[in-house]
Amino acid sequence: MSTEAQPGTVTIEQVDPAATYDLRARVLRPGRPVQITGDDAPFTLHLAARTGDGEVVGVVRFHPQDCPWQVAEAAWQLRGMATDPRVRGLGAGRALVAEGLSRVVARGGDLVWCDARASAVGFYQRIGFTVVTEPYDLRPVGPHLGMVVELPIR
Repeated sequence: MSTEAQPGTVTIEQVDPAATYDLRARVLRPGRPVQITGDDAPFTLHLAARTGDGEVVGVVRFHPQDCPWQVAEAAWQLRGMATDPRVRGLGAGRALVAEGLSRVVARGGDLVWCDARASAVGFYQRIGFTVVTEPYDLRPVGPHLGMVVELPIR
């Protein structure tokens, strides 16, 4: 894909965990294992943003998990969110999260939470998440903030 990608040039689809590993390795987990505990669990949802030629330029994972900061009947965690730096700001990440939230609602979820890297907090806030913690360190990655979004988004 060229660096001149335009908004709306990606499609979002559910994928097997392995389809997320290359981008995870390059963006989120260089030098560390790309698999995350629970990747193969039956209720874990993996989504990918693909270009017209099939290249994966964004990934995200959602799975049922109690929220450590807020009580909810059916909380899900957003994890493993990554976009190729060449397409940042063009809507692929927003489309991934929107599709994921829609699918979580369809599965009965009422809250999604994440450990957001400090550098990504603004992105999550723009799509409806709220910061609910002070900054904390998740080693070896660095500073994070806890964020939540109640579903359905109104």
